[in-house]
Amino acid sequence: MTEKELHTPCYIIDVERLESNLKTLSALSRRTGCHILLAQKAFSCYAVYPLVASYLQGATASGLYEARLGREHMPGKENHVFSPAFREDEIDEIIGLCDHMVFNSPRQLGLYGPRAKAAGLTVGLRVNPELSTQDHAIYDPCSEGSRLGTTAAELDEAVARDPGLAELIDGLHFHTLCEQDSDALEVTLDAFEAKFGHWLDRVSWVNFGGGHHITREGYDIPRLERCIARMRGRGLEVYLEPGEAVALNAGWLFTKVLEIQPRLRYEDGIPYRCAILDCSAACHMPDVLEMPYRPPLVGGGELGEKAFSYRFGGPTCLAGDVVGNYSFDEELTEGQTLVFGDMAIYSMVKNNTFNGMPLPAIYLKEKGEYRLWKSFGYDDFKARV
Repeated sequence: MTEKELHTPCYIIDVERLESNLKTLSALSRRTGCHILLAQKAFSCYAVYPLVASYLQGATASGLYEARLGREHMPGKENHVFSPAFREDEIDEIIGLCDHMVFNSPRQLGLYGPRAKAAGLTVGLRVNPELSTQDHAIYDPCSEGSRLGTTAAELDEAVARDPGLAELIDGLHFHTLCEQDSDALEVTLDAFEAKFGHWLDRVSWVNFGGGHHITREGYDIPRLERCIARMRGRGLEVYLEPGEAVALNAGWLFTKVLEIQPRLRYEDGIPYRCAILDCSAACHMPDVLEMPYRPPLVGGGELGEKAFSYRFGGPTCLAGDVVGNYSFDEELTEGQTLVFGDMAIYSMVKNNTFNGMPLPAIYLKEKGEYRLWKSFGYDDFKARV
């Protein structure tokens, strides 16, 4: 299938770009001895799991369904799971699917840790180094009052009450980053060692979590390698759980212009027109509104940078369903196809059918050819209601 035959809106997984990211991650793993896992919460396009499994050590899940997906489509690879709280009616199935289980609190550890250990799993506890290194409060697990992770004081108090908890802990896990460089990891590691250093002689592994922008241009990989070596030097296995770095810039969202409204609007004195697309920020790229951020657009500049400026909105009733402001060298036309970049991550895993919006089809692109992997229709919308 050629690009002109694609039915919009649709997601494109660029297999060659994905493999390029995987090669970077695999080389890091070989050089340092760390284990790298796909965080399925960011990217769970299981059509390419065999490719991912050929480069990475496995996957990590946030619950039962992702644990099943990882086990089914990466057989023989490591299968990790973390949840802020596990359910009694799911715990035995999860234990049967996974090799590593990370608990969020001493209470969850005491409740389910013995069962996991008895089944042969390695057991960990998520900890909170209490150091914020980012400005996105919604993604900051070290913010005041966070429910994610156990502080050093909480852990020490829990073990003082129940010394048997210490025997359940094989490793410590922290996840504090979001789209950050390794300098943020380095200062987090300082705080982690300062607060939990007395535990590091008692455990066998440490998990740095996700949020590492390893495959982004300019990322400081040598500093990351020093951080890994620092823990490896203490005799610890090291795990990383990138999601975004696995599929960064390896996906696209193709959309068509449905209407261009003639009336000029102004922002900071710059004229623009509103254009309605057949894709929706709210439905098809929710992170645009949640993060928030302005996704890259092929050929598009900043508002006023080029001759013709537009504000792109979706076809839903939500007034805030706006992708952003862009400018072009030439006027756009109704029916024209536009291409948003970096749409493999946090798009397919978070999309929805609000307003009855159809879910975009998913294509795999390889060697210039497009292959339809999945398409969706009315029955998919109806089944989600």
